[in-house]
Amino acid sequence: MLRITVVESSSEAIRLRVEGRVTGRWVEELRRSCDLHALSDGIPLILDLADVSFVDPAGIELLKELRARCVTLLSPSPFVAEQLKDVASCDDTWGLDQSGGTDAKETKRERLC
Repeated sequence: MLRITVVESSSEAIRLRVEGRVTGRWVEELRRSCDLHALSDGIPLILDLADVSFVDPAGIELLKELRARCVTLLSPSPFVAEQLKDVASCDDTWGLDQSGGTDAKETKRERLC
């Protein structure tokens, strides 16, 4: 099962929290949600992946596609981050903080545009 929640919707950004497993039919559900929110007049889309427990190969492909489309992927698990690390992005920066310091939540993010 997958839950997608809008946690921020402003002129600055649209942030979706993704929870659960990105597998099977839920991959297309995530695609539809991102497509719907990406049409918001150029407002950046951010996916918070901190609560994603598993991503199947189709889900990884979708995340790669979204990353290439300048969607920010926030707090992916180390496994997901490894699968995405060789994908070209808008500004090609990848910043996972491995130190586990106090700013870990803020630095465990991928900023793409």
